[in-house]
Amino acid sequence: MNLKKDAPIDLQAVANEVFVTLGTGRQIEPFSSRIREFNLDDAYRVTAVVRKMREGRGELPVGRKIGFTNRTIWSEYNVYAPIWGYIFDRTVYHLSDIGDTFSIANLVQPRIEPEIVFRLAEAPAPDMDEKTVLASIDWVAHGFEIVQSIFPGWQFAAPDTVAAFGLHGALLIGPRLPVAGRTEHWSQALSTFEIALKRNDTAVAHGCASDVLGGPVSALRHLVEILSRDRINPPLIVGEIVTTGTLTRALPVAAGETWTTELIGIPLDNIRVRFV
Repeated sequence: MNLKKDAPIDLQAVANEVFVTLGTGRQIEPFSSRIREFNLDDAYRVTAVVRKMREGRGELPVGRKIGFTNRTIWSEYNVYAPIWGYIFDRTVYHLSDIGDTFSIANLVQPRIEPEIVFRLAEAPAPDMDEKTVLASIDWVAHGFEIVQSIFPGWQFAAPDTVAAFGLHGALLIGPRLPVAGRTEHWSQALSTFEIALKRNDTAVAHGCASDVLGGPVSALRHLVEILSRDRINPPLIVGEIVTTGTLTRALPVAAGETWTTELIGIPLDNIRVRFV
């Protein structure tokens, strides 16, 4: 599609382009380089259109991913605030169901992000404090989000990432633990734990809970506030899964590699995946 920088923004055309690119392994030039003043409001309108298109072919949105919550990587991508995107039943996997092997064949320039994942037992409201937001969570898990870039070389502006599915490729979820009855315990652990990310048993990155906007619960609360101001996309509802952003740098992955984590200060299992 030939989008001219000085032409009026055709959001349906943008949505069509990202939709037909999804899963093909192809890449396209960022919309911000082709459309004058393509902004976040435009991009979240594209998000709503793409959701409908994916639903039209049978995909079911099951939650959201939050991106760029880790402030230590903002300068690497020239993106300086969190974004969000939908996750779908066809992109979310429980490691207990699939084992420790996952194919990245249909993802373009995939990178791995170790994250904390929540499922909502109640719909959080924007006026909730963090303690109340935590009490709205059903379970907590540790997982890998596999992100991808349909833009060459991971070069883009923030609106491009929103329009392109929030860069979401897949979410691999480890063992889940309930939150109910242990909110004080989880509040402490989720704000202070540390993590080591390993490739083929060699540590390649380290992170802290506090790097993610002060902690994963803080990231969830931030998403609730963003959605409360969104006039196009709906707020979170009961049952949604939310993955809260990478705890380390997002690192490239390749078939044949095995990635593992080591968590310190939180009672979640370490996880492992081998890519094919």
